[in-house]
Amino acid sequence: MTPTNIRINGDRLISRLMALARIGDTGDGGARRLALSDTDKLGRDLFVSWLKDVGLDVHIDKIGNIVGILPGSTDAAPILMGSHIDTVGSGGKYDGALGVLGALEVIETIKESGLKLPRGLAVIAFTNEEGARFQPDILGSCVWTGDMTLAETYPITDSDGKCVGDELDRIGYLGAAEPGFLKPRAYLELHIEQGPVLDQEGGGIGAVTGVQAISWSEYSIVGEPNHAGTTPMKYRRNAGLAAARITVFADDLTRAIPGTVANGGVIAFEPSNVNVVPGRVVMTLDLRNPDDARLADAEARMATFVAALQREAGVTIGRRELANFPAQPFDPTMIGAVERAAQSLGYPVRRMVSGAGHDAQMMATVVPTAMIFVPSVKGISHNPAEHTEPADIIAGGNVLLAAALELAHDLDAAAGG
Repeated sequence: MTPTNIRINGDRLISRLMALARIGDTGDGGARRLALSDTDKLGRDLFVSWLKDVGLDVHIDKIGNIVGILPGSTDAAPILMGSHIDTVGSGGKYDGALGVLGALEVIETIKESGLKLPRGLAVIAFTNEEGARFQPDILGSCVWTGDMTLAETYPITDSDGKCVGDELDRIGYLGAAEPGFLKPRAYLELHIEQGPVLDQEGGGIGAVTGVQAISWSEYSIVGEPNHAGTTPMKYRRNAGLAAARITVFADDLTRAIPGTVANGGVIAFEPSNVNVVPGRVVMTLDLRNPDDARLADAEARMATFVAALQREAGVTIGRRELANFPAQPFDPTMIGAVERAAQSLGYPVRRMVSGAGHDAQMMATVVPTAMIFVPSVKGISHNPAEHTEPADIIAGGNVLLAAALELAHDLDAAAGG
């Protein structure tokens, strides 16, 4: 029978979140720990020290994923929980870190309770989930699930030409374990919502039904640099104007195709001078939709627009795909386990789709998976102002604990089989 009276140590979880946030502290409430950077190494070192303090079996795989294992009383496949600890360039305290440290807290709570679970529990911190330094994002989980190989991954470079393989080695996290060495029965990920729905509509817990489809592109636009005062408008081959038109067209797509969201996140002009017509622009575009067909429609319309824009603007436009992930539904029985956990603790719970990408979307391709969302104040994330109230952090941790306990005790039908 699954115990119902065990609760996490909320103060310990929050203390660890704050300790990790001090590594890469940006001075404005945020944190900067780009994947495989010196600050990422320090964050990893701290996390590994906590795993060892708890007495877990610690493993590092060949893409730098960190795994801590608490064995069960049988050899049944364990329940895996986790997320990531790398951040975007101007990130917050909770994105990714809550899933990793919440999982550690669940395991430590169970170990302290003296419970002997039939299934073991494990926590994983995936490498380069954010994709802020190396693309694609969710890199560590892509390698873990076999969607990418190490041979494909190691040569990937950042903007300074430094490659994944060399940086893993430099910071001491080029591990010996094979990615995917642990074969879990199920995967659970606790995460802040990173959107406004829970915060604006009564709080509680989100039982995530899946992740929407995502497409990242990089456009290189080449025109002709020229004097901004002496070159008549009709004679210009303005790469900057072409970039602006792509951005505006992407915004138009969000109204033309239901469910679409778009963002131009990076734009770099050459030369970058007030009185010179830009001759070259490199920009990125993020398109998303919960429906694969609608995202494909948005991509097709953008391709048609870009082809016409080249002719009209007298520029050349090249496109490089940075990432492309289909919509990924989660396991219905796992979603039900999250709902039951929240209800048993008296928390309101709603089903919702994730607008952001997560390691869980890759794990869902190989193992029954679900996610637990807790509110983000004002929906703010990827921002130093990112905040989740302590009560919501603790609630999410206890829902993760209750769901993990149910799954770890069910040897016959955990996660639907």
